[in-house]
Amino acid sequence: MSGTTRSSADLDPRRRRTLFRAWHRGIREMDLIMGRFADAAIGDFSEDELADFEALIEVPDRDLFTWLTGEAEVPGNYDTTVYRRLKAFHRHDAPIHS
Repeated sequence: MSGTTRSSADLDPRRRRTLFRAWHRGIREMDLIMGRFADAAIGDFSEDELADFEALIEVPDRDLFTWLTGEAEVPGNYDTTVYRRLKAFHRHDAPIHS
């Protein structure tokens, strides 16, 4: 089971592939971070935003996780509107399963 709560039936092939990849990153924590955000946002991404999200998917889990937690500074080429939306999407004041 992927964990996704969103149907991909209404998505074009590129968005379907990206949604799948967001839920199959490698470590479960990153699946939850990227997948839950993708479930909520992928249908509304512009083509440029989708390209920015696809670039984030290519970042190794550990690097992306350290950026999101503030352990490391996000490189300028990844500090996009989509990255900032991803970071803001995940509040840290409630359990991840809430």
